[in-house]
Amino acid sequence: MQKEIGGFEIFKLNKQIQNAVAEKGFKQPTPIQQKAIPQILAGQEVIGIAQTGTGKTAAYLLPLIKMLSHAQGIQPRALIIVPTRELAAQVAVSFRDFAKYTDLRFGVAIGATGAKKQIEEIEKGIDVIIATPGRLLDLYSGGYLVLKKVEYFILDEAERLMDISFINQLYSLLEVLPRKRKHYLFSATMSELVKKIAGDFIEFPQIIHIE
Repeated sequence: MQKEIGGFEIFKLNKQIQNAVAEKGFKQPTPIQQKAIPQILAGQEVIGIAQTGTGKTAAYLLPLIKMLSHAQGIQPRALIIVPTRELAAQVAVSFRDFAKYTDLRFGVAIGATGAKKQIEEIEKGIDVIIATPGRLLDLYSGGYLVLKKVEYFILDEAERLMDISFINQLYSLLEVLPRKRKHYLFSATMSELVKKIAGDFIEFPQIIHIE
């Protein structure tokens, strides 16, 4: 008989996060969460491959919230790169819900909308920025965003970031981020291009592939 997987308490997340998870109605972690969360909390860099809708966002947000712990300074310590503004909005809602009982702050930087409000959020101080690559680089090059405190760099839906314009922007980002940082890459597929990009900025990742 297969042993039943425990609930989210098996990850030893702080009470604030566990309460937020319970309020979202999450009872059992999905396979990608079962495997990725302990590895990230143990300090490993992770490449997580699992189909869309399997809980990849929570697989990196929950340990990230625990590692960041509390608000600190005004410059972001975590950078989450996504391919579309729609996904940025989804990740922002999930972060807000999971971090609701902490004092962690986040900002969103996406194109096709005015930058003024985004700049105001950044200037107030944020711990996490969720962004599309082009707008992030625009804010950085304009002097509105400082990235020298980034400790955690996450690529979500990485396979959708693999067209040539995104790739060039990603390499531009890697040049301005601190050398000492942790990387996490999540994707629905592990294409040859995803492998190459991952190999360029993650030296010894734990690869988690959920069929």
